[in-house]
Amino acid sequence: MADEEYKNEANKLFQEGKFEKAIDLYDKAIGINPNNAIYYANRAFAHFKLERYGSCIEDAKKSMSIDKTYAKGYYRKGSAEIALGKYKEAMKSFKQVVTLYPQNKEAREKYQMCEKIVKKMAFEEAIEVQEVPVSETINPDDIAVDSSYKGVHLNFPPNIENVKELMKFLKAEQRLHIKYVYQLLLEVKKILSKLDTLVSITVPPDSHFNVCGDVHGQFYDLLNLFELNELPSESNPYLFNGDFVDRGSWSLEVILTLFALKLTYPNHMHLMRGNHETLTMNNIYGFRNEVEAKYNKKVFELFTEVFCYLPLATVINDKVIVVHGGLFGKDGVTLNDIKSVNRVRQPPDEGIFCELLWSDPSPFNGRQPNKRGVGIAFGPDVTHKFLNDNKLELIIRSHEVKEEGYLVEADGRLITVFSAPNYCDQAGNKGAIVKLNSDMKPTFITFAAVPHPNLKPMSYANQFSSFF
Repeated sequence: MADEEYKNEANKLFQEGKFEKAIDLYDKAIGINPNNAIYYANRAFAHFKLERYGSCIEDAKKSMSIDKTYAKGYYRKGSAEIALGKYKEAMKSFKQVVTLYPQNKEAREKYQMCEKIVKKMAFEEAIEVQEVPVSETINPDDIAVDSSYKGVHLNFPPNIENVKELMKFLKAEQRLHIKYVYQLLLEVKKILSKLDTLVSITVPPDSHFNVCGDVHGQFYDLLNLFELNELPSESNPYLFNGDFVDRGSWSLEVILTLFALKLTYPNHMHLMRGNHETLTMNNIYGFRNEVEAKYNKKVFELFTEVFCYLPLATVINDKVIVVHGGLFGKDGVTLNDIKSVNRVRQPPDEGIFCELLWSDPSPFNGRQPNKRGVGIAFGPDVTHKFLNDNKLELIIRSHEVKEEGYLVEADGRLITVFSAPNYCDQAGNKGAIVKLNSDMKPTFITFAAVPHPNLKPMSYANQFSSFF
């Protein structure tokens, strides 16, 4: 086939949502004709759809270097920079589009929005002072539940029957009274603040332990997960490995349920921080707008504060380590190094904290730049060395969609688990749970997506979402 034929076939696959296959054909087109800016810009868009923002930016740069007047290269670069929260860089990219095509209304809107955000950030930085934590400004006892409220009344701590009542209430798309929302968050903060950045868990003999991956606001799939595998209890403990919120349009219902279960079983319901329990991601991918639409700004600010107390890693039976993203840009990182990370803040753009949330495994040995543009890509040899140096046997991580809901790599020493089936109503993947026995041997439960009310994913994402 000629390069243009490969490109045309790739475009068809792209329209069908088959982005990986489209990339393979764009690769072939580029292999035949490496000097066509369109091929790189198209491949950049496919990488973008797969959330490989780093690869998107690199392809966009290549497109721009071939043809400095090809606006889509700048457009793709700007979109990936927005997705990463790099608004200064995105503003420059969209300015180039506007310069090339002054009549492009959408690009001008994106440029103006980035400019507004950059100015706001600069202003906030200039006047930054040590503010009182929002948790210290709220007293739920001052909030009355009037007789017009016909919803669930939470006890503190709630028992499991109370939580079941809450889940049923939220499933019916009802709103929990704001008094209970505040109280729930404040009580969870008390528990999380007592935990280390790295948590150690012991699973007794003849017992088991469940590890779940990303849920991403897919509340009805979370309810189905509990139907299939039972609710958390002392005999059925869980760890949810971050990314509870964003993208899916019931992120609030997900996190309220998980936090209520944490209060009910504080030693048997474990919650970890993902890259989406961060302010930058929440501002872009919907959680902020969802909370402010359903409650108010102060509730969101309290969530932001509480998320900072979520642990970053868990070691189970001194054999298995669970992290959301992956490993590190250098050898020699120890469990004590992880434990000493100051997690009570927004994550930086590099270093151990960032890599725990953002890194991804690679099939190739060594380390490479991550396709996401954040964290690193680490090979099987890096996995083996980290585990051997720290006298561990297995890494469980999440952070990536997998067709079967999970994937085993690195000679069985690394597992990715993802628990949001048919991610964003379009990926077609299964969800999964990892079940560990007391010897830490894994088995897997997979499940399909279930119907949900007629509200699309990303419904609460900011105005950039239409561009994505």
